[in-house]
Amino acid sequence: MVAVVRAAPGSAAPQAVASWLDSLEGIYSREDVASFRSAFEYTHSRVAEARAADGESLADRAIGTAGIVAGLRLDPESVRVALLSVLPAAKAFEPEDVGARFGSDAAALVAGFARMHSIRAHRVGATAEERDAQAENLRKMLLAMVEDIRVVILKLAERLQALRWLMSGDPAARRDTASEILELYAPLANRLGVWQLKWELEDLSLRATEPDTYREIARLLDERRLDRQRYIEDVVAILKRELAAARIPADVSGRPKHIFSIWTKMRRKGSGIEGLYDIRAVRVLVDDVKQCYATLGIVHHLWTPLPGEFDDYIAKPKANDYRSLHTAVIGPEGKPLEVQIRTRDMHQHSEYGVAAHWRYKEGAAAPRDPRFEDRIAWLRQVLDWKDAIADTSEWLTAFKQSLFTDTIYVLTPQGKVVDLPAGSTPVDFAYVVHTSLGHRCRGAKVDGHMVPLNTPLANGQRVEVLTVKEGGPSRDWLNPELGFVNSHRARAKVRQWFKAQAHDETRAQGRAAVERELARAGATLLNLDHLAAKAGYAKPDDLFVAFARDELNLRQLQMAIREAAAGTSAAPATPGEEGVVTRASRSTGSGSGILIVGVDRLMTGLARCCKPAPPDPIAGFVTRGKGITIHRASCVNLARIRAREPERLIEANWGARRDESYPVDIAVECGDRPGLLRDISEVFSREKINVTAVNTLTRHHLARMNFTIEVAGIDQLRRALALVREIPGVLAAGRR
Repeated sequence: MVAVVRAAPGSAAPQAVASWLDSLEGIYSREDVASFRSAFEYTHSRVAEARAADGESLADRAIGTAGIVAGLRLDPESVRVALLSVLPAAKAFEPEDVGARFGSDAAALVAGFARMHSIRAHRVGATAEERDAQAENLRKMLLAMVEDIRVVILKLAERLQALRWLMSGDPAARRDTASEILELYAPLANRLGVWQLKWELEDLSLRATEPDTYREIARLLDERRLDRQRYIEDVVAILKRELAAARIPADVSGRPKHIFSIWTKMRRKGSGIEGLYDIRAVRVLVDDVKQCYATLGIVHHLWTPLPGEFDDYIAKPKANDYRSLHTAVIGPEGKPLEVQIRTRDMHQHSEYGVAAHWRYKEGAAAPRDPRFEDRIAWLRQVLDWKDAIADTSEWLTAFKQSLFTDTIYVLTPQGKVVDLPAGSTPVDFAYVVHTSLGHRCRGAKVDGHMVPLNTPLANGQRVEVLTVKEGGPSRDWLNPELGFVNSHRARAKVRQWFKAQAHDETRAQGRAAVERELARAGATLLNLDHLAAKAGYAKPDDLFVAFARDELNLRQLQMAIREAAAGTSAAPATPGEEGVVTRASRSTGSGSGILIVGVDRLMTGLARCCKPAPPDPIAGFVTRGKGITIHRASCVNLARIRAREPERLIEANWGARRDESYPVDIAVECGDRPGLLRDISEVFSREKINVTAVNTLTRHHLARMNFTIEVAGIDQLRRALALVREIPGVLAAGRR
């Protein structure tokens, strides 16, 4: 694609515009030129004296953009749309009217151009890597959100015209625009292989952002770009003549290195311009490897090679399988010249494969996306076919077949780009941003308007998620017919949430059931980890879930309780929170001071089911071989014994007061909050009460805490419970 038409005039003066339009008749038909004139007159009549945000007249912007597009020799439709492209900026775009006058395709292209204008580079990342990733996603969005890839080229042309205008305008605006172009648009032009736009976008941007550097490199070059272009043309002619004489069929092309590229290479190599030998370069494409080396011999015969500047990437390819011969010579007029020699297959791989030149230019900063790179390669091939395909409609069909249809790109309220599978909804978007955001999602705004949560998103939209402080997803989201969730990631997250909720409920039910069995067996002091191990589980939670699901039956649990009780003497439970310390029991548990029908020194023991403590009314139960077990008179188990075996009950009382501690079970109900368990423990510590076991269960923000403590008597217990009830958040505290 070589510009062979005269540039568009710098102003929209009627005579200048007419003269420029007349110059296009050598490239386009008279009918096309007449349609260009009609399009400009239509635009001029509607934009009047309106100006772009940077100050340029919109009429001038339209003419300048159209001149760049015509210089690329794009199809007539593209030139017409370039002349109409400023209508949305002046709020004068009427799709129906434009479609009626210039065709529905032209109206669609103008609408696509307007959508692209809303995309800006947002430096949301704090690091260079984050900014690079963000710019990469923006470039993907630009390619994905248009229905016709010509819109992207039109946008590149418009940005070039804006930069040309700003070179004599406000320096601050010039720097901002140039920075955005270097970050977003110039790499896009590079990847698509639109070299004319890429070179000028980069050079003008460097001149705007680094004016001193630009002038210094231009001075060191000491020649104009046109002079370097003429020099390359002479070298190409010499090589073609010599290769033809040697009967080597070859394609020879060349290009003078532009200032931005020189500056980039100087920074990468850390050297001055004198260390660069590829400021002028030519490339030779031949049929096979044998001809590559034959061509190298001809080049070295024509011009003197520079020592140390020969690289054989055919014999030793690069890591990305790039293959070519590179040599630097002293060319005509004593100027350094680089020559690259490769086969056509090698060139295809270097331009469109994994060794693509654009990736080498951008380096590691560009995140890899193989699917995206494959599509870029396809678009570049389609652009290269433009001059070879006679039927313009066939070329445009190829363009439209290359569009990005399986991924969409939307924006967060902060301007960050998020990529989603096509058909995604605001719920899918929320889960990609953060799992918690997805769980709490209750509504969404798209481009500032409230929409249902099952609304499919489109490229370029700005999405804001409305949430609640707490909550979870709806089961309706898993119904495919309702269309709330379409991505595999979001669907998996919703399922995980419901699975976790069911697991928590099952665990709570199992824990309550196990604790009831422990109380019934008088084994509430039993270490739960030890009990779980005896039942064959790694941890108590697994035991609770198994018992709730009937994977462990009641008989098996009771056997495990008996085995655990026999193998340990009321081992202390693991503390539930830092600040709560359980200690080994100081109580004897024998009730050695208790009088049985007025007699002491009998073998007695305190029942674990009710844990009596003085001055509780008590009674004795004569066991077989284990002495007398002392129960509280109100104990449920004692009532069963009285009904079944009344003859084994015996009168008992506490006798004289002794220096002895008694284990007591208490229950505390409270609203869950951080530090609550620590506050309760501090009360027991101040009262010099030993804690031997603690178990907690929290459900729906309500905590139930069971403690086993040792007290000297009921008075000490009552005082401790009163202090616990005064702790903020405690709802109730009492003896079990």
